[in-house]
Amino acid sequence: MSEPKKSSLGTRIAFGIGGAAEGVKNNGLDYFLLLYYSQVLGVPAAMVASALFLALVVDAISDPIAGYWSDNLRTRWGRRHPFMYASIIPVVVLYFMLWSPPEGLRGEALFPWLVAMTIGIRLGFTLYEVPSYALAPELSRDYDERTKLMSWRTFFAWMGGLSVQIALFALWLRPTKDDASGFFNFEGWRTYGLCATIVIGVAMAISTFGTHHRIPHLTVPPDRKGISLGRIFGEIFETIFNPSFGALFAATLFGLLATGISATLNQYVNGFYWRFTSDQLAVLTTSVYLSTILALVLAPGIGKWLGKKRGAILIGIVAFTIAPMPVVLAQFGLLPPRGSAELFNIILAVTIVDLALIIVTQMLLGSMVADLAEDSEVKTGRRSEGVFFAGISFIRKLAQGSGVLLASIILATAQIPTGVPPSAVSEEALRPLGWGYALSLWVAWMLMLASISFYRINRASHEANLEKLAAQRADS
Repeated sequence: MSEPKKSSLGTRIAFGIGGAAEGVKNNGLDYFLLLYYSQVLGVPAAMVASALFLALVVDAISDPIAGYWSDNLRTRWGRRHPFMYASIIPVVVLYFMLWSPPEGLRGEALFPWLVAMTIGIRLGFTLYEVPSYALAPELSRDYDERTKLMSWRTFFAWMGGLSVQIALFALWLRPTKDDASGFFNFEGWRTYGLCATIVIGVAMAISTFGTHHRIPHLTVPPDRKGISLGRIFGEIFETIFNPSFGALFAATLFGLLATGISATLNQYVNGFYWRFTSDQLAVLTTSVYLSTILALVLAPGIGKWLGKKRGAILIGIVAFTIAPMPVVLAQFGLLPPRGSAELFNIILAVTIVDLALIIVTQMLLGSMVADLAEDSEVKTGRRSEGVFFAGISFIRKLAQGSGVLLASIILATAQIPTGVPPSAVSEEALRPLGWGYALSLWVAWMLMLASISFYRINRASHEANLEKLAAQRADS
């Protein structure tokens, strides 16, 4: 293997575009599938939730296996690309079939189909996502270049998921005389499934083909003999007990709690607490584009100026203090009246800036995972990028519902009545919603930043690791 050069802009974009497939897939499975199968196709909501949970558990268990396998595969196409190529067609076919179930199959009869499709999609996507992310440390060993790589990846994940989400509601689920919500437009859902499948397949293909030329510069694992199940799991556990990985593992867990709380309560806060109209909510949603672009511009510079760990902590403190602040101020009557144009302009400005800073933090954390590769190689003699990214993916999937559970407790405490317009909800109900939202987010995010503080790799230690590995290669 020759020493990897700094990644070109084309390589960064090709690697990053793979994130669009992830963003579209996650939006579909996490936000839309329950609504589609329960409300439109008549599967009981509890059965849909059970199918999604079962698929998530199977997927999470498969992550470390896929990571270890891709770390140790020896082929003329390298360690990662065989998995990435092999996963494209199965994922495309299964995702399309998920949104176009057999004619005449409705209600509880769809449960086996749903289970099979969701497990198949998640397993197929794991075989793409884990090796694809693991390419980042190999595409460049440079400390700052990795931030650029992960920034493009996060950028396309947000842009891809957001664009298809907006298209779903703006183009395909249009209200009709018989369906004022548009949610029961079956053909609209099928069109969404087809278009989302195309985006996923094209993004996976571009990312895979676009990074193929780097295969000669990627790591070749040593020839392994005498592999046993005990040795495999022994090496996995040795790898993941890296202290810096433990810090990122815990940070991901607390970050997911905050994400789940925010995602679940977002519509309640915007619709009931702030009393924004649907047009105002559409503007807030579209403003995410601007936040994502700002983050792409800011993250590499912040990582280079402050360092990744320090940058993530300092930017995180600012972002996670700003995020709940409008709610806190409103609790004391220090903001314009709910539903007013003045209030909307304040929340819009705060949202654009704050979300950009949150995405910057995500970009820096992704780059910090990439830097674990050399730190671990110095200690274990193995490059285990796949295992590290699989571990982060593992906790992301298993902890996905924790924030939702906390949010449901906040809603139960607030006791917001069902079937009433936002204007009819009393201040007595809105106050616990506001405090529960603001305080739970702040605590989860501060625990996340506290976890990051235990991460040990910085620019100097990364350069030292590179020097040690170069000396080892020279000696051998």
